[in-house]
Amino acid sequence: MNTEEAIQVEKIADTTHEIFALIKQRYSPRTFKNAPIKEAHLHQLFEAARWAASSNNLQPWRFIYAEKGSEAYTKLVSCLSDFNQSWATNAPVLMLAAYQEKTPSGQENFHGLHDLGLCLGNMTLQAQYQNIGMHHMAGVDWKKAHKLFKVPAGFHVATAIALGYYGGALEELPEDLQKEESKKRARMPQKDFAFKHTWKEI
Repeated sequence: MNTEEAIQVEKIADTTHEIFALIKQRYSPRTFKNAPIKEAHLHQLFEAARWAASSNNLQPWRFIYAEKGSEAYTKLVSCLSDFNQSWATNAPVLMLAAYQEKTPSGQENFHGLHDLGLCLGNMTLQAQYQNIGMHHMAGVDWKKAHKLFKVPAGFHVATAIALGYYGGALEELPEDLQKEESKKRARMPQKDFAFKHTWKEI
């Protein structure tokens, strides 16, 4: 087994109950195969996003993406936190995800961020099916992103995403991130977040 295969196997979730295989396999890599994402695969990702559920079918999500080597990619990297910049340039594609804050009638779209999350969930599973890893990043300077990418008023950049085919080498990462990348995945138990009949104190 080579290093790339070992990383894949180690990251399969040790679930308490059996779930869909693509969910078990999904994780957020910080290193990617050194290959561009095929244009057809990108279209499939956005098609999966397109068919996500949304409140009143408003589809409030918007994306800006850039391929490595482009001026837009460099600008997008500059919007990331220092920590994310230390590894995100391994990704062949970087993306900003935004949502529309108000409905067409001008009302606050309370569900806009929720709908963006559903949309990204669809995209993430489609990506996993295509052997594409997606690493969602909270560390993004959204104000700078709005300015550099001319995001219009009424939209809010919520997250940045690094995308690429699985199969990168651990050696591409700083030593501390190599340990982080290879450690066992963990999640809180169901009893700590799924409450029957009434809220329970943890």
